[in-house]
Amino acid sequence: MSKDLLDNIKKLREMTGVGFKDCKNALDETKGDIEKSVEFLRKKGIAKASKKMSRSATEGLALVKEENNQISLIEINSETDFVAKNKDFINFCKELSEINFTNKGSIEKLNSSKMANGILVKDNLVNLIAKIGEKITIRRTSYFDNSSGVNFHYVHSALEKGIGKIVSIVKLDGIIKGKNDEIGNKIAMHIAASNPLAIDKDNLDKKIIDKELEIIKAELTNLGKPAEMAEKISKGKISKFINDNSLLNQIWIMDSKKKVSDILKENSANKPLQILNFVRYKVGEGV
Repeated sequence: MSKDLLDNIKKLREMTGVGFKDCKNALDETKGDIEKSVEFLRKKGIAKASKKMSRSATEGLALVKEENNQISLIEINSETDFVAKNKDFINFCKELSEINFTNKGSIEKLNSSKMANGILVKDNLVNLIAKIGEKITIRRTSYFDNSSGVNFHYVHSALEKGIGKIVSIVKLDGIIKGKNDEIGNKIAMHIAASNPLAIDKDNLDKKIIDKELEIIKAELTNLGKPAEMAEKISKGKISKFINDNSLLNQIWIMDSKKKVSDILKENSANKPLQILNFVRYKVGEGV
């Protein structure tokens, strides 16, 4: 058995919690494709949808900068957590966060910007990789302007101010300073913890829903459920999936008897409190 296959089996086991033999069979069936192997195992009813499936070997940092109701966010990846704690790497990330804010979240402009040493970001990146001896990538950026609404952010288990592994930003309309502005940080915290895919169920990507429904039906069929029963059960499961992944329909993390939509109504002041936009970065997720 090759080292690559063993490494893939190990990765698949970490992602799904499934045994060695089943992971090997899945990889054989999908010709080594990790993502398809996860789907294969779920259809067989062996692996369940879980947070483990979003694990990634990719490490690094997410950094947020806020000023004058403008917020920028950047994720920079490394291969190991050891490098993510390296002083040179952290200082590089901090400077990139400042440049990212100035360039309003444009990776193209970021790469072509000069750093304090007078060298372009993209060239400093190459130099840092050569010095540390590990692959480092600038993965993604976001920027929330101050043209409408009020921006809030939350850093889960911050390593330093504005630096962590999970960072969320939310833009709210209807915030009145001194009346309901405290709810903004709580909603950002909820997003970090609950990982919604869209604001409302109508905004969920149809491809994601269709894929999940396909997996649910295949799993029920493999369990030997009659077609009529499988159809009924799948409708209930997909409805739960939609509610669990749309922000307004999620159960509020601070009160299990309420949904996020209820919290917005309760905290509305002069006008309805609305979520205009949000983003959530978890370092390495989806890579």
